[in-house]
Amino acid sequence: MPISASLMRKLDRIDPELKEILLDLAEELERTVTKEEFRELRDVVRELAEAQRRTEEEIRKLATGQRRLRQEVGGLSRSVAYALENEAYRKLPSFLKERYGIEVTDRLIRFELKGEEINLFAKAKRDGKDVVLVGKAVLRLDDKGKLRKILRKVELVSKEYGLEVVPLVVTHFATRRLLEEAEKAGFLVVQTFEW
Repeated sequence: MPISASLMRKLDRIDPELKEILLDLAEELERTVTKEEFRELRDVVRELAEAQRRTEEEIRKLATGQRRLRQEVGGLSRSVAYALENEAYRKLPSFLKERYGIEVTDRLIRFELKGEEINLFAKAKRDGKDVVLVGKAVLRLDDKGKLRKILRKVELVSKEYGLEVVPLVVTHFATRRLLEEAEKAGFLVVQTFEW
């Protein structure tokens, strides 16, 4: 950065030691950012801000797409679960009679009791005794929480009907651990490959 004549005249009027310090400072400033470099830096910052804006816009679009995908997959999962239930309504009565000696006396239905949806519900007889089937169709029996949900419905039906309730799970696949836990808790677990 060149020193102007006006500045040189002013520097000549001050103490030589102070003049030397000010000239060193001027040289130091000259070695730092020039106006042109500052403009270039400003342009780079502006470009980065634009890149950031475009990146944020793309992330927003991705998030929107992911929400839509999640909704579609959830809908597909519900459709498959309903298809499994529909298959269970047709296949379970004869399977339960052959395998467990349980005769469904009323049609197997989807039922609501006190605001609770029960996916598989039917009055039945086991060893000549009236029982109620209460269950759910799940694609995979791999989470203990699914068993707990069914047990809450079992308790509700038991209080309402005053009969023995047989908890039931229909699934495409059950993990060995959950299968053992369910059977210990008195559940009938029917995997679709069995019928």
